[in-house]
Amino acid sequence: MTPEERRQFVLDHRTAIFGYGRAQHGPAMSIVFYSSEPEEIVVSTMAERAKAKAVARNPKVSLCVLDEQWPPSYLQVYCDAEIDTNFDFVVDVMMRIAGVMAGTPISDDVRPMVEEGARTEKRVALRLRPYATFYTPPRHVHQESDINRGLLHETSASVPW
Repeated sequence: MTPEERRQFVLDHRTAIFGYGRAQHGPAMSIVFYSSEPEEIVVSTMAERAKAKAVARNPKVSLCVLDEQWPPSYLQVYCDAEIDTNFDFVVDVMMRIAGVMAGTPISDDVRPMVEEGARTEKRVALRLRPYATFYTPPRHVHQESDINRGLLHETSASVPW
């Protein structure tokens, strides 16, 4: 996958597994909807949720972007994260992600309800700036004839975003 194809994969999809280090125990993972631009991915969460607390402790996070098709393929994205508490931006992110979830942009008519929800839930936005990816081309078996000498896995490595 070229750098352009990796960026396009992230732009074309909407769900990911958000990975972060916990204060105790092993790493944690959470499925999230996200919105993206070529150099930034945004996620909405509550200030008191573990994702926000983890980013405050350590800004290194990962996203495993899913294609939502079977058999699944994915792209691992390593990011530097920061918490953004600017209320207008937080609401903008919530509106964008609601549009991602719905498959169409959300009307500004519902913005007051989204603002109310942001206040009540004490929402923040997580700004993720990718710096590297990890990609292994998927190898799938759809039928018995797919099991042949060409069905070999490759090793992978992190590559710059």
